[in-house]
Amino acid sequence: MNTKIHQIPNATAQRLPIYYRSLKKLNESGVERVKSKELSQMTQIPSATIRRDFSHFGELGRSGYGYEVTYVTEVFRELLNVNNIINVVLVGAGNLGKAILRNNLKKEKNITIKGAFDIESSYFGKEISGVPILPMEQMKNFIIKEQIRTAICAVPSEVSQKVVEQLIDAGITSILNFAPGRIRVPDNIQMKYIDFSSEIFTMVYQNEALYPASLGEEE
Repeated sequence: MNTKIHQIPNATAQRLPIYYRSLKKLNESGVERVKSKELSQMTQIPSATIRRDFSHFGELGRSGYGYEVTYVTEVFRELLNVNNIINVVLVGAGNLGKAILRNNLKKEKNITIKGAFDIESSYFGKEISGVPILPMEQMKNFIIKEQIRTAICAVPSEVSQKVVEQLIDAGITSILNFAPGRIRVPDNIQMKYIDFSSEIFTMVYQNEALYPASLGEEE
């Protein structure tokens, strides 16, 4: 399997973890093969989209037969580097940061938040779910020492640009940003934005498109 995630459409790449979790569940249940229609019911992704996504990775299945669960699970496991341990740092230990730390990606055994950083001195020396909260001044050395390349940024939008620049300077190449507004980063840096208000607006728009309000009362 020579295909890499960065060589396929971004929308497809974002759906890979959903496919992997569903296939892994089927595999653990002893299911040997699955059709796109059945996988669609599990993932809530249209079967046509599933077939199109899977086509990026060669002949994963056969028409009328479906997909061999064990084989396709292994393909996606390799693509997602599931067997590798991914260490992450968190910047911003406010309310959102604390919520992330308390969860600490419990469902993903291969992803661990190694350290959290903030400017609030009252947080220093404390731990949340076993994750130490440290001063921002220690962040760069910590990232270099632990050889971390991925960060979660949960700071206010007015300081997010500065914090992201500090992360990049420390060697971070992938950043999940919770602050609204776009950040200027070099082309070789991968940025992913989680904007709750935008997601809500999108859902409302899509909901109204599916269920348009009555244009007037019936006489």
